[in-house]
Amino acid sequence: MPIEQAPIVIIGSGPAGLTAAIYAARANLQPVVIEGNKPGGQLMGTSFVENWPGITSILGPDLMHTMREHARTFGTQFIEGDATKISIEQPFIIHIGQSKKIKASAIILALGASPKRLGCPGENEYWGKGITTCAICDGALYKDRKVLIVGGGDSAMEDASFLSKFTKDITIVHILDKLTACQAMQQRVLNNPSIKIIYKSTVTEIKGDGKKVNQAIIKEQNTGKTQTIDVDGIFVAIGLNPNTQLVKDIVKLDKWGYIELVKGMQTSVPGIFAAGDAHDYTYRQAITAAGSGCMAALDAQWYIHSL
Repeated sequence: MPIEQAPIVIIGSGPAGLTAAIYAARANLQPVVIEGNKPGGQLMGTSFVENWPGITSILGPDLMHTMREHARTFGTQFIEGDATKISIEQPFIIHIGQSKKIKASAIILALGASPKRLGCPGENEYWGKGITTCAICDGALYKDRKVLIVGGGDSAMEDASFLSKFTKDITIVHILDKLTACQAMQQRVLNNPSIKIIYKSTVTEIKGDGKKVNQAIIKEQNTGKTQTIDVDGIFVAIGLNPNTQLVKDIVKLDKWGYIELVKGMQTSVPGIFAAGDAHDYTYRQAITAAGSGCMAALDAQWYIHSL
């Protein structure tokens, strides 16, 4: 199969990748987006997004469809499938699947991250139907509802504090006998009478009515005793894994597997840039991912013009 070519290839089609595509396309750089095995990224599993500027409320999949059409309208081309290998001689060669290849002068890595999951029965069935990983995105939907948070680190404590603005019925389930978040975050939660903590326990099953979550079964680690609690929403806050396996031997990663940036959005390899959750372990919002996609596209544009 002949090798195709594009000035910029963007790997990933979440908010970061699609924003990068919009900017690159408007700069007449004919970007190509390799969509990956989960086109649209994490927002495809989110219900309503209510913190995207200019839009009061929109379903996550609808927002991603709108962004994709925006990019396509300006001339972005999309390729289905996964990037499987990158050859870093210039021009770069990106391998897609088993047989397709494409050359590029610049690459933007918008690989995203995947939430760590509980791995219990019912989780896949109700993911996006009451199970979420983003309290900031979905918290307002659970006003005066019963919510469960799984985790004991900083993210879980942030979720609990944020959700306490909307509901007074919050339960945290943590696998250890004490929280692992920083002391300030712990105290904020421990001093909140609206928040109950179940220690040394795990969620072993999630149940629902076929449309949404309504119960969680919790198992105490030492005794094996289980209890069933009624819930309207479950927030999984046990961490994220950056989707950087593709580039682990190409660009520099930190000890957690996130892409390290050298200057702006440039990685350790000139001509390869990063955007979104593959490098950002702090903010992890759709809007910040989109902003970094914009910056990566501008950096890539300036790089190409310098060649």
